Amino acid sequence: MSQTPLAGFRPKHLFEQKFRVEFDYPVVFCRSALATADSTLAWAISRRELERRHPVFAVLDGGLVAARPQLADELKSYVAAFASQLELRAEPLVVPGGEAVKNDPGVVSDLLARLAAAKLDKQGVLLAIGGGAVLDAAGYAGSVTHRGVRIVRMPSTVLAQNDAGVGVKTSVNAFGAKNFLGTFAPPFAVVNDVELLSTLPERDARAGLAEAVKVAVIRDARFFEWLEQNAKGLRHADLALLEVAVRRCAELHLEHIATGGDPFERGSARPLDYGHWSAHKLETLTQHELRHGEAVSIGMALDAAYAVARGMLAEPVRERLVNLLTALGLPVYHPALSAKKDGTSVILSGLAEFREHLGGALCVTMLQAVGSGVEIHEMDSELVLASIDWLKSHRN
Repeated sequence: MSQTPLAGFRPKHLFEQKFRVEFDYPVVFCRSALATADSTLAWAISRRELERRHPVFAVLDGGLVAARPQLADELKSYVAAFASQLELRAEPLVVPGGEAVKNDPGVVSDLLARLAAAKLDKQGVLLAIGGGAVLDAAGYAGSVTHRGVRIVRMPSTVLAQNDAGVGVKTSVNAFGAKNFLGTFAPPFAVVNDVELLSTLPERDARAGLAEAVKVAVIRDARFFEWLEQNAKGLRHADLALLEVAVRRCAELHLEHIATGGDPFERGSARPLDYGHWSAHKLETLTQHELRHGEAVSIGMALDAAYAVARGMLAEPVRERLVNLLTALGLPVYHPALSAKKDGTSVILSGLAEFREHLGGALCVTMLQAVGSGVEIHEMDSELVLASIDWLKSHRN
């Protein structure tokens, strides 16, 4: 192969800029964070300047408000109790929960207008209380306001407390693609109030456990075994068990962000996106009938079946994963996996979309053993289709 003309070239007049920026943020677990006797939230907001009053704009998840109608009043009472540290700049804004908040550009536009009207300055706090989608959308708005106000998250779902809420990404959906618009914006603080999980329907609690299975099967064999042993209680949203699962999952995610070497995803490897290439496509194909966690569950089952078909994974490991997902009440197949358009599998287009999301080079995490994954850079379409057929015939 001939050498590229640019090999060895350096511009004559060149200045190279290089610097590092450190980020830190606390992730606090508590119960009843909005009880006026609990200082956790007030500390999280004002911890860097305890001597001054901090302006706060609050965004509330409509789904959470429906389950807990007194939420806005609880927040206002809490702020009043800590009036020397906190100041609400406006009435708490209630936005749609779930993917609706990320699909409607009008929601973020309205939020930005309200932030401007509230005159929230760069040191002000955008407090987002809700599920992962609300945290994503509110975080996106906050990250582009004054190039980034302080974002304090109070995740209210299993999925948000163990994954989305503790990470550094924000996003909204656009142009038919999930998370097409987004930023990297580490939060100022995260307050995981375990009591909020008691408002969840069991289906949503189960869906959030998919991310716990994901990080366990890729990173922590002992945690995976614990999930197997406690699947029955977790399936029925036992709050004490959920708290243990959420804490360990959040810890593993934080560890990956801090030590994985690529917190802002400049490279192509996404080990914690195991099962996600097809999951994102499934969410779109089902018009979000599937919860994100349910789609990830199916995606993990598909990739485990593919790894077996490719000779990378022992069948008993696939069985353990699929059996755990099933025991937790999570799906491992959906008819959208088998959908065709003009005779061509639709789900396979998810690979191209995932490649674009990564930056052009395909890099998909595959399971090698419980607690161990490996990156591959190409996938055999026929084996993918055969793996879908296996899931359909064995688990439909």
